[in-house]
Amino acid sequence: MAKTALLIIDMQNDFVLEGKPLKVAGAPAVIPKIQNVLAEFRKRSLPVFHIVRVHRPDGSDVEIIRQDLFRKQPFAVEGSHGAAVIDELAPCTGEYTLEKTRMSAFIGTELDLMLRTLQVTTLVVCGIQTPNCIRTTVFDGIAYNYPVVLVDDATGAASEEVHRANVRDMQNIGVRIVQTAEIPGILG
Repeated sequence: MAKTALLIIDMQNDFVLEGKPLKVAGAPAVIPKIQNVLAEFRKRSLPVFHIVRVHRPDGSDVEIIRQDLFRKQPFAVEGSHGAAVIDELAPCTGEYTLEKTRMSAFIGTELDLMLRTLQVTTLVVCGIQTPNCIRTTVFDGIAYNYPVVLVDDATGAASEEVHRANVRDMQNIGVRIVQTAEIPGILG
């Protein structure tokens, strides 16, 4: 029997709130859409994963391309307010919070093991940011043989142009692209 899990990527204070170091321009617009998707999963008691980027205070686990940025302005530091999921999407009891240090939610985490243990067969992905953490997680999900559904209007980037280009690329590898309004029908 098919079982679908929701992956909400990087909806954290440091990436969403105004004035934070790595605020993604498209983040505020997707919050209500993600809330709607999340409500559908909660209503059906389906697995929900809040995937968060978290780094050590000294930055020793930050990828090489962001080390200079982190030294100037630390972000998503473990235990900080900035690393926490935004209040509007706060995890509920029974939902999973999974920490990552790389763009993909699969790299160096227990995500695949947890999904297989829960007998998840399909992934629904939303959050930020489309060209980075969303895209790498989606591509790795496909590599691990999970059919992936991307919720287009519940996913954001620095600009609509960047978002559209990356959604097209994901669609071209076989990712199903849907809108929030389609989620109830997909979940049955």
